[in-house]
Amino acid sequence: MLKRLSSRERVLAACAHYEPDRVPCWLGASPEWKALACQYLGLSNDEDLLIYLGDDFRRVYARYVGPDHAHPTKNLTHPEATYRTPFGVERYGYGYGMPLTTPLRHATTVAEIDAYPWPDPEWMDPSQVRADALQYGRQYAILGGDWSPFWHDAIDLLDFDGLIFLMHDHPEAAEALFRHCADYYLGVSRRIFEASGDAIDIFFIGNDLGAQTGPLVNPRMFRRFILPQLQRFVDLGHEFGKLVMLHCDGAIRHFLPDLIDIGLDGVQSVQPYCTGMALPGLKRDFGSQLTFMGCIDSQALIEGTQEAARQLTLDTLKVMMPGGGFIASPSHDYLLPETPVENVIVMYETIKECGWYGKENK
Repeated sequence: MLKRLSSRERVLAACAHYEPDRVPCWLGASPEWKALACQYLGLSNDEDLLIYLGDDFRRVYARYVGPDHAHPTKNLTHPEATYRTPFGVERYGYGYGMPLTTPLRHATTVAEIDAYPWPDPEWMDPSQVRADALQYGRQYAILGGDWSPFWHDAIDLLDFDGLIFLMHDHPEAAEALFRHCADYYLGVSRRIFEASGDAIDIFFIGNDLGAQTGPLVNPRMFRRFILPQLQRFVDLGHEFGKLVMLHCDGAIRHFLPDLIDIGLDGVQSVQPYCTGMALPGLKRDFGSQLTFMGCIDSQALIEGTQEAARQLTLDTLKVMMPGGGFIASPSHDYLLPETPVENVIVMYETIKECGWYGKENK
């Protein structure tokens, strides 16, 4: 009989490509979805929800202590703005919204990029992160470090077309842009890791590089502009003894060998109905080298019945469980309110019922 593991032990075993006692699972969800779930289940707070669902992770964050003019939600200058990025781009709309300005839209030189007022990593205070993580008594796997969406910030600063043209027409300026964006996040995460010591297990970062049918950039551009920055994040995480997990949506199969080559430990999201992302092929070709976190299609959870959600979960477990290297969750890092709470609950109940590696443990 397999030993019953703590959540942290379960996750670390899976990431080491061992079969733990059962498949670990994670919930990434918006505050609005969590509120709906708590209301549906009669729970009083998010922690009760995570316990109910059997989430094996907890997540910790640094706090903003920078100047008021750069605060994420205060002193916004545009009347429709709801959020300000670290790079001064105000956004509007649901969640973090859409950018209202593109301040580097016309920049074409390294000097123009260098002259932009880049943020200071010291604007983020990590002093409480270790205590926040240790409050769980090392029972859960702790996700930490800055989310670090340097690719998205580059798009905000120029807009997507402007960024692609810059990469093509002025590659040295594009390299400087990505370097500056990454520098800020690397500085924040270094401060977090120095302050938290061994309390964080996984450096969790996010950059969406894939669309439904293929990557957003060709492999040549990916390798020149994006991969070197991702290498820096992987190296930083490994310097501090962390596993490094990249959230990346869409059809990114073509990038996986490169991500393996730079030492990335895992990929989160894994949308199985995107081109090239069918789970049997991913498991066969990359399952011994990458941990896959996600894989249970969020769109199917939105559109299907509870019975369909259970079958989808069972089908995913059958493919992804063998040999470890799998963490079950919806194929989205931020469930939105349109995802039926009942279907997600069925998904987690199915994992807890059928995700055991030893039959005697069921």
